[in-house]
Amino acid sequence: MKRNGLFTAVQKVLAASLVGTLVACGGGGSGSTGGTVNAGSEGTSVGAVTGFGSVYVNGTRFVTNGRVSSDDGIEREDQLDKGMVLKVKGSWDDRGQGRADDITYDDTLRGPLTSASWDATAKAGQLELLGQTVILNNQTVFRGATPGELAATPAGYRVRVSGWRLDDGSFRASYVGARAIGVAFDDDNEVEIEGVITGLDAQAQTFTINGITIDYQLARGDDDFDLNALTDGLAVEVEGYLDNGTFMAREIDDEDDLFDDNDDVEISGDIYSFDSTTASFMINGVQVRYTSDTEFDDLRTGSLQDGLFVNVEGDFRSGVLIAEEIEGREGDAELDGKIEAIDRSNEILTVSGLRVQLTPNTLIDDDDDDDDRRNRADDVDAFQVGDFVEIEGRQRNTDGGYLEAFTIEREDDDDDDSFELEARVDAISTTSVTFMNLEILLNGYLASGVRVGNEVEVEYRATTGGEYVLTDDLDD
Repeated sequence: MKRNGLFTAVQKVLAASLVGTLVACGGGGSGSTGGTVNAGSEGTSVGAVTGFGSVYVNGTRFVTNGRVSSDDGIEREDQLDKGMVLKVKGSWDDRGQGRADDITYDDTLRGPLTSASWDATAKAGQLELLGQTVILNNQTVFRGATPGELAATPAGYRVRVSGWRLDDGSFRASYVGARAIGVAFDDDNEVEIEGVITGLDAQAQTFTINGITIDYQLARGDDDFDLNALTDGLAVEVEGYLDNGTFMAREIDDEDDLFDDNDDVEISGDIYSFDSTTASFMINGVQVRYTSDTEFDDLRTGSLQDGLFVNVEGDFRSGVLIAEEIEGREGDAELDGKIEAIDRSNEILTVSGLRVQLTPNTLIDDDDDDDDRRNRADDVDAFQVGDFVEIEGRQRNTDGGYLEAFTIEREDDDDDDSFELEARVDAISTTSVTFMNLEILLNGYLASGVRVGNEVEVEYRATTGGEYVLTDDLDD
């Protein structure tokens, strides 16, 4: 299950997968389930969709038959959106090629908004619905309404949320789909919530999930779940409707085990219930245990903590995921700039002097294309020299230095040719500062107290002579 190094993997995946396989499949649709997948892992992969043609999850392109299993009105692949968290059962290899035997989608939350906030500068905010708090960030995909529109008139929208449960009971949204009040989703049930039961009152037939009371007098168990099995501490999914503010349950199901015993497993999400003593933590209800044999990529054992977003690969045994590899997926660099050159065959962009590497894990989105359903190959082909983009990713200092993009968003045309970078300093002299092989001349501005390794905010521009110069003092 171990992956090759980034550079080798990118070359193999992009050259063999995107250039060859996507073209062979016509670059769109679902392709055939008969695609060749080398021997590798067979099991379950859980993560957010980063692209289509067929479906990209956790860096693997899974060829599908176009069908989706869901209780939320989604039956076909063409109803999915980027950011939706999927459970994919199938097989995959170390080249990033896979075959999906079954794809399952389930809303994390669904219901009317009660409040919303959004800071466009920080790309952060939160939603409130059904008494639950949903954290938004620059990796959240929005469809149906922009985050600014939700914040301006939250009472005008109902949303479906796909994401990750956090340690305090709140959620981190990977996807938010909005509909105007009065416009229903393709589901019989108006609202959905998931979480852990507290305060069960079997006589009154009520219980609480993270502060909201559920009335289950009219409910039935879903998928053969017995309502007599309800107990405090049980994680459940509840669907129903609102009656004068009361959550009336129609269907209740315990949270299915995501994985089968002895599955090869890959899952991404936020760590909670971290315990260094037992060398374990939780991701979305799954217990993960790491050992001395676990390989750590982009983080150290001592960096593990609640709230950290990671990708875990390993074997699922007796209800526990034994981690073979844990990869940090938190970005540590951001860039707002203009595309100056494109190497499509290797998916490399030059943005304001920096080399930016796209990977199958990169989420490509447009802030002005609300119904973007392009396949992955067309996403890449849509980039043009002169486009302004906003990128979050990981600063890499191998192979001369580059920025590995986790998310890249095409922005509306920007008349200001000033660029912004937040990254660690790789080198500094009396005349310039260098980041990932990009040298920026100080141009008379101050870098007082800045040292190699410091994370700083940089404003700079390109000169007509092809150099890059600061337009403000360095800010650490």
